[in-house]
Amino acid sequence: MNRIFGSSSSKKPRPTLQDAISTTDTRMASIEVKVKKLDGELARYKEQMARLRNGPGKNAIQERALRTLRQKRMYEAQLAQLTQQTFNMESAALATENLRNTMATVDAMQQANKELRKTYGKIDIDKIESIHYDMEDLLEQANEIQETLGRSYAVPDEIDEAELQAELDALELDVEEEGPSYLNDLNKVPDFVDEAPVEQLETPEQKEAVKTTA
Repeated sequence: MNRIFGSSSSKKPRPTLQDAISTTDTRMASIEVKVKKLDGELARYKEQMARLRNGPGKNAIQERALRTLRQKRMYEAQLAQLTQQTFNMESAALATENLRNTMATVDAMQQANKELRKTYGKIDIDKIESIHYDMEDLLEQANEIQETLGRSYAVPDEIDEAELQAELDALELDVEEEGPSYLNDLNKVPDFVDEAPVEQLETPEQKEAVKTTA
């Protein structure tokens, strides 16, 4: 039975603020149509009164015009009230929408705050600083090792270039004064020979033998 005729306990959804605004706009549109119709009647009565002379006929038209004018004023007052109501409801709807957006922003910020706390809560600042200091020490040790490996062995740290040049000039001067040593060594008698060699003259027999051979 409830499915056929419906249940009395069933409740209709409450109209929203947008529904109320739409309904009010519809009423305002209907009243504006009536006001325009009354304006047309008033214009017609005005023309009739302008053509008629004073008398019962003109007075009757004036009575109709007064009733129409009163009705127009009533509709205009209702229209003003509905306009103010629409403005108030639209302001409330805008405030509600802004509040809804604000709450969504707050919820998003709270969620982001939770995520940040969850992420950064796992980070130990002291541990990061310790790692940083360790890296500085390691880099300093590496630089010291490179400097140690780059040192020259048995070479003074500071060498006077002027002294080196003077020593080189002295060596060149000694070489010029002594001359080439290998030329002197050619005329020198070896140490294992006691006496210098003596030249032997050729005999007539040796000369004759040389000619015969030739």
